[in-house]
Amino acid sequence: MIETLSIEQARRLALAAQGFDATRPSGRVDRRHLRAVLDSVGVIQIDSVNVVARSQELVLFSRLGAHPRHLIPRAADDGEVFEYWVHEASHVPSAHHPLHRWKMERGPGWRSVAELQARRPALIEDIYARVRDQGPVLAAQVSEREGPKGPWWDWDDAKRALEYLFWCGRLVATRRDRDFARRYDLPERVLPAEILALPTPSESDARRELLILAAGHLGVATLADLADYHRQQLSTCRVLVAELVEAGRLVTVAVEGWTEQAYCLPGAKVPAAVQARALLSPFDPVVWNRPRAERLFGFRYRIEIYTPAAKRTFGYYVLPVLVGDTLVGRLDVKADRARSVLSVPGAFAEAWVDTSRDRARVAREMAAELSLMAEWLELDRVEVGRRGDLAEALGRCRGISVAA
Repeated sequence: MIETLSIEQARRLALAAQGFDATRPSGRVDRRHLRAVLDSVGVIQIDSVNVVARSQELVLFSRLGAHPRHLIPRAADDGEVFEYWVHEASHVPSAHHPLHRWKMERGPGWRSVAELQARRPALIEDIYARVRDQGPVLAAQVSEREGPKGPWWDWDDAKRALEYLFWCGRLVATRRDRDFARRYDLPERVLPAEILALPTPSESDARRELLILAAGHLGVATLADLADYHRQQLSTCRVLVAELVEAGRLVTVAVEGWTEQAYCLPGAKVPAAVQARALLSPFDPVVWNRPRAERLFGFRYRIEIYTPAAKRTFGYYVLPVLVGDTLVGRLDVKADRARSVLSVPGAFAEAWVDTSRDRARVAREMAAELSLMAEWLELDRVEVGRRGDLAEALGRCRGISVAA
């Protein structure tokens, strides 16, 4: 049984849990491969930003390479995955639906949505009846809005009603490809009947199962890591994790350099090596928990989308780069579809990539992954800019052009 882990062992265990010890498929990629990724990550966070590709697609790309971009939407339409508030808005396997029913029963966690039940209960029921009787709807089809919609979270009461019903599990949502808008429908018209017929566990049992799932997806984790994966309350999880240790379903382990107790599944095995190469979404489970990424990889990462351009350190949409079992750098990437170019304005190495030979090696790995991404996105070429200490080395790599 594992009692202590070096930080290198912890990294390999964590990356293997996320599927990065597996070889990418060499042939046709299909639903089977999506299931394998879901077995590893459990939760695929959804994000609408489409600077390169949407985050949920990048999570698949990092593990599968080039793949059909309809994999997740078709799995959602078929009811094999469903969207819910898990780690933010997320796709999860429909088999996990019972584990989230306690949250559905509690109702919305957002005050602006929750208070609608007291303020306009008839509206909620009217909109539910419309979906039940007339079929799936978009928020725009039931809107009460007069005048143009404002930016971001400018919701009218009709949209709040849909979100109330979605949070409570009375409606489910799939996404339109064209504008990524949620399309709301009844669960029984989207999810398999056998899933809806599964028994509902108690809240405590469901929470414990989510913690066990989190331990499997993380490989090795602190209490805070386990709670964060499915966005559970830390104070509640503290008691439940202690119960799981007592029952032998989790074991404690010490990790080099970590000040907090860590946990893993009994029988967890550390791979001798992880030979991965990937560009990670900003919302990939490997890096979405920023303190964990810093503790595990020494990688300090902050997304700068909302930072004014003049104050950004690395760029607008920056992808961490994994080579082997280490986060070696980051790339500012944009799909310039008008020019059919995968644009890389900046390329940056981490401090431990500190020799010209190491930079050249990392640049070659980056170039290969960027070329694969450009092909997947049906872009003609990769063009690197001049920002960052890896830009020059990347610009010298085969298949990479340099911006004028």
